[in-house]
Amino acid sequence: MHIGLIGLGKMGFNMRERLRNGGVEVTGYDRNRDVTDVASVDELLAKVPAPRIIWIMVPAGAATGAVVAELGEKLERGDLVIDGGNSRFTEDQKHGGLLAAKGISFADCGVSGGVWGLQNGYGLMAGGSAADIERALPVFDALRPVGERADSFVHVGGIGAGHYTKMVHNGIEYGLMQAYAEGYQLLASKDIITDLPGTFRAWQKGTVVRSWLLDLLVKALEEDPGLQNIGDYVEDSGEGRWTVEEAIANAIPAPAITASLFARFASREHSSPAMKMVSALRHQFGGHATHPAR
Repeated sequence: MHIGLIGLGKMGFNMRERLRNGGVEVTGYDRNRDVTDVASVDELLAKVPAPRIIWIMVPAGAATGAVVAELGEKLERGDLVIDGGNSRFTEDQKHGGLLAAKGISFADCGVSGGVWGLQNGYGLMAGGSAADIERALPVFDALRPVGERADSFVHVGGIGAGHYTKMVHNGIEYGLMQAYAEGYQLLASKDIITDLPGTFRAWQKGTVVRSWLLDLLVKALEEDPGLQNIGDYVEDSGEGRWTVEEAIANAIPAPAITASLFARFASREHSSPAMKMVSALRHQFGGHATHPAR
């Protein structure tokens, strides 16, 4: 298996290494000359044997659209494009239609694992035809954690289903982080609590609230016990908004996810220990930039 990978940023760079470690040959392209394997998309396409699999790992929106359009002009009938970024599911359907008109297949894949994916593997949610997903299974298997495929990979449905599922995953993530962060603020405000980091550490095994996010919360407190170096301004990358928009469009009550999104908006207006923790957690699992303390 030899694939092309376009986009070698925080996620793509690590994914290239994990794929190679898993026995998949990868030719990667990025505008950053320090990390790219080739000087251009044309050179990448010349190196990947046909029928090609080209994985896109660039920012959602205009950047992804531009790459898909370029590939549509340069790929050949029978090639397969996989968008592994965080595109909105409606964009997948547009991109799939554009490429299908030229005999080029398209699939979308939600990828979870952040900056830890190289070490731990990535959770994968794929959308596309059964034949296209089957064809790319060696790629998915190299990226996901070791163990049962069903524990970390799912073919959710047709084009767009993978990113729709990842959107909801990220909406849930918003709510989970907000709950941990509000609990952190409540404990931090009480003078009878004398070991705040130890409290969260003691929850890591045996309790019903244990999770990887809790592990990262403990790590954040070990690195900066009072979160003195992190501001409480928290960004939102878009998928929380899309989840809330979908909840409204389908008349599905989603009060926890919606409240967590609004809390991020509120973080930009005042100081909040809880939002410091949300910012710290985003940095821990995804390498997202934090704002300096204010």
